[in-house]
Amino acid sequence: MTRLLPAAVRAAVPWKNGGGVTREIAAWPPGADMAGFAWRVSLAEVGADGPFSAFPDVDRTLTLVEGAGMDLTVDGAPRLVDTRDVPQDFRGDVPTDCRLLDGPVVNLNVMWRRGGGRTAPHVAVVRGRLRLAATPALVVALDGGTEVAGVTLGRYDAALLTGTDTVLHARGRTAVIGLTPPD
Repeated sequence: MTRLLPAAVRAAVPWKNGGGVTREIAAWPPGADMAGFAWRVSLAEVGADGPFSAFPDVDRTLTLVEGAGMDLTVDGAPRLVDTRDVPQDFRGDVPTDCRLLDGPVVNLNVMWRRGGGRTAPHVAVVRGRLRLAATPALVVALDGGTEVAGVTLGRYDAALLTGTDTVLHARGRTAVIGLTPPD
């Protein structure tokens, strides 16, 4: 089964600190708020320096998809995020501060709650042709022109795949997020 998640219908939600906005792509369970999700995938537009929000008992994978990058301090340790398409894992419940390197950035943000028998999502940015197994996966076209399960995705469109093998043909950068099947 394929569920199309078009970029055009996503609402921009401002951050509490005013430093950017987030656009949720998908979450489990569907409609879960920030306190109730098992996993959540979004695109975050970071427009200013400042702290990241803390998420107790949550881990995250952040992937820079637009902009020059960020100089993060994660739990007191420096972490330079200046290469696009390279997933960066860190805990969501430790103090994290951000300094933009050269203007705004857009990050693909994958968050998941620890425990409950769930494993961490697998995040990769790919190009080319790839067979996807019948486990839940979220495909996000970072450039557009991605074909999967009979649909063509434009820039930032996504498809949630469940239940059948399919072939992905990524003509541009495409994020593939392998998800833990729901309980």
